[in-house]
Amino acid sequence: MKVFGFHFDTSYTTLPEAFFSQGQPAPCASPEIVIVNHDLAHTMGLDIAHLERQQQAALFSGNSLPEGAQPFAQAYAGHQFGHFTMLGDGRALVLGEHLTPSQERLDIQFKGSGTTPYSRGGDGKAALGPMLREYLIAEAMHALGVPTTRSLAVVTTGETVIRDTALPGAILTRVASSHIRVGTFQFAAYRGEPHLLKELLDYTINRHFPELNHSDNKACDLIHAAMEKQIDLIVHWMRVGFIHGVMNTDNTTLSGETIDYGPCAFMDAYNPATVFSSIDHGGRYAFGNQGKIAQWNLARLAETLLPLIDRDMDKAIETAEKMIGSFQGRYQQKWLAMMAAKLGLFSLETGDSELITELLQWMQDNHADYTNTFRDLSNGDKPEGQIYQQPVFGQWYVRWQQRLQQNSRPLAEAFELMQGHNPAITPRNHKVEEALAAAHQGDLQPFHAAVNAFKTPYKEHRSLIDYQKPPEPSERVYQTFCGT
Repeated sequence: MKVFGFHFDTSYTTLPEAFFSQGQPAPCASPEIVIVNHDLAHTMGLDIAHLERQQQAALFSGNSLPEGAQPFAQAYAGHQFGHFTMLGDGRALVLGEHLTPSQERLDIQFKGSGTTPYSRGGDGKAALGPMLREYLIAEAMHALGVPTTRSLAVVTTGETVIRDTALPGAILTRVASSHIRVGTFQFAAYRGEPHLLKELLDYTINRHFPELNHSDNKACDLIHAAMEKQIDLIVHWMRVGFIHGVMNTDNTTLSGETIDYGPCAFMDAYNPATVFSSIDHGGRYAFGNQGKIAQWNLARLAETLLPLIDRDMDKAIETAEKMIGSFQGRYQQKWLAMMAAKLGLFSLETGDSELITELLQWMQDNHADYTNTFRDLSNGDKPEGQIYQQPVFGQWYVRWQQRLQQNSRPLAEAFELMQGHNPAITPRNHKVEEALAAAHQGDLQPFHAAVNAFKTPYKEHRSLIDYQKPPEPSERVYQTFCGT
């Protein structure tokens, strides 16, 4: 076995064994490399660029594990669409925690590598399409400036997985600050063993929030810290029009990174009620609900920590309710500041909230494209096009221009601010599906083209025109699927 620059220093397995199960990836018949993220590998200090493709395929399929890897699957629970259940990594193995040259600690995880004790009757495998979707969107989110897990590689396994039909099997290598979830705390609380919860709390603080080690109340301060992470994350999602689709508590990380790119999508025409997930029948995780759901998920975290907040349960509940109750005001403040930046405003003044909501209402009434509208406003001139000729928009535009003149900084800097907050492109659903459909037929060119395009989503370029166009009626994607 080779090191290949991996520096494993795994700490999660120092937790009690209830939190994980050790295992090995299933052997792959004939793995082949689809894509390797050499830029990410370089920043991680991995020495894999010189490897032959067969060697890379063996590495990222698990047929040849790097020295120091000790794979394990994590146990956790979760509220899925509001219903509690015991879960765990049913098709994933963490190879270990890698220390980068800058001493950043990162989980390296295989997704689709076979069954684990938590597979619940599943095959533990993954199909190529969903793994390419996660690779593409995770890397696009990183380039968009959104906190996210990342993708290091995708390999095909040479095997077939059966979903609704026979599909080529694949494994994704995912990189994350950790895979500690709200659901991990729910798992510990459900077990009813106080030491499990306390050890998980201490471990999470040591790993992600070491500044809290001298806190008078670690449980309260962890909730506050996790809340800030989640608020920042959801505000980023709202900025770029991202709809997660499965905001279950097992997909809510304590690190504040986006995780699990299953039935996710990016909004075209602005509508806060937009839902794409085929399994979200009631609109629970609609675009406009994401802030409220983050608050709900944090309430579930607070519930697990009640015994550590205060020995007096009534006082613990009162304290937790007060903390969770502060979410909406803090979220609204950060959301307004983000929306102000999308409009080139360096501070929030009286009347700015109305200016923002009036634009959004006009966009919703006229089915205006979310990404293109804000980008059109970022270019310095009044946008062209029939939709912008409407009197309602014209009146709003005049008021906005007047407000820009009140900025404390030059107009040119306002448009620079906008161009840094309003991407020129996002991974539109129809373009993603187009690339995945081609990949399924053996043509990876559209996928690789999309990966390259989304490396610089804030830069205008002629080659990006196809990614900027909203879908034609015949191209619209109305549902996205989990792929499990």
